[in-house]
Amino acid sequence: MVLAASCPRCTSTITDAGGLYACSVHGSIHPLWRPEVADYDTFAELVSRSDLPTYLPWPMSPGWSISDFGCVAGEGKTSATVTTTVGTSDLDGPVEVTVISEDPGVGLGARCAGTAYDDPGEQIGVGPHAINVRAAGHSVRMWAVDSSLEDDLLAKAVFAGEADGRWLWLVIRPASAALLLRDEWLLADVTGFGPEALEMPFGGTKPGW
Repeated sequence: MVLAASCPRCTSTITDAGGLYACSVHGSIHPLWRPEVADYDTFAELVSRSDLPTYLPWPMSPGWSISDFGCVAGEGKTSATVTTTVGTSDLDGPVEVTVISEDPGVGLGARCAGTAYDDPGEQIGVGPHAINVRAAGHSVRMWAVDSSLEDDLLAKAVFAGEADGRWLWLVIRPASAALLLRDEWLLADVTGFGPEALEMPFGGTKPGW
């Protein structure tokens, strides 16, 4: 097995008792399956485990790569997927973009975003939305989310919205790189890729969440 199990909500130690996983902080969990090193073989295993959309910015800009990915799955059901891509921009230097699709209450988006609650909360749908993305061909409105657990407000920008009945999160580091989203960004569901999958570049620094 090339994907390792961990808690979707935190970095605490987990135990495995015959396929029943528990976190020392959150109790019984469906684990987050995530690779030690991102490569094509581990990504293929992710896709084989998941029955949820797995989104990537696509086509990827030259020099960008997939540095991390994962899914929350257990008892034959997937409840969340995540990918992180890394690259550079002329204005921001190194940039990290994490995309999470998850069922309500999973908490993976909150872990990646550093928020104090599992779901984006009442901020979604209040007032004008901040950005639009296209996820698997559908326009998705997204609102800025307060990531109050982060001391440095310039460290990241967090957006969330609803796509196909699930939360869709974008976590962008640094915050200034959110200007890359001024046009409607394209997110492709890679579970439907054919030959394009062979073009996916892997590598780069794994995110710290």
